[in-house]
Amino acid sequence: MKKIALLSLSAMFMFTAVAYAHGPVRQKAEEEVTINAPAEKVWGIIKNYDDMSWLPGVKSTTADKGNNKGSIRVLTLKDGGTITEELKKYDDKKMTYAYKITDMSVAKTITHSGAEEKVPVLPVDNYAASIEVEDKGGSALVSWKAGYYRAYMNNNPPEEMNEEAANTAVTAILKGGLANLKTLAEK
Repeated sequence: MKKIALLSLSAMFMFTAVAYAHGPVRQKAEEEVTINAPAEKVWGIIKNYDDMSWLPGVKSTTADKGNNKGSIRVLTLKDGGTITEELKKYDDKKMTYAYKITDMSVAKTITHSGAEEKVPVLPVDNYAASIEVEDKGGSALVSWKAGYYRAYMNNNPPEEMNEEAANTAVTAILKGGLANLKTLAEK
């Protein structure tokens, strides 16, 4: 009987320890905008994987294989940082593509829990996104969806790399990009 009680107590302790060991949780962001311009015009602005001139904050873009799956693009940011992305899917007819961040430069280094930590230019990890343009009979609905983790993958993240920092940064990029796209397409 003592063995069963001890085993039960051990199991409860293990469950409690696992329940309190909280690492990063996958985050999601989605933004949409209706643009008063034909979908083909809107798609024409964003369809080239090697052209992110419509996204505020991006100084220049290069891509090695254009709109072909596996193409690697490097976004050089106006502040000098870089983000490297891989094209995962591209469908010109459906006016959509999906990509994943594969590398980022470091924005700064901080000390956290006694260790030097590199803060990436976008405080996320394992970021994947898609953008799609839908024809709405003379106007266009653009949806930009992203899934990601916070940049700090261990417990107790510093504020520069926690969920709030990741969500704030990603939401700002999606909203800013779509607002600028709307301005460009409605000219």
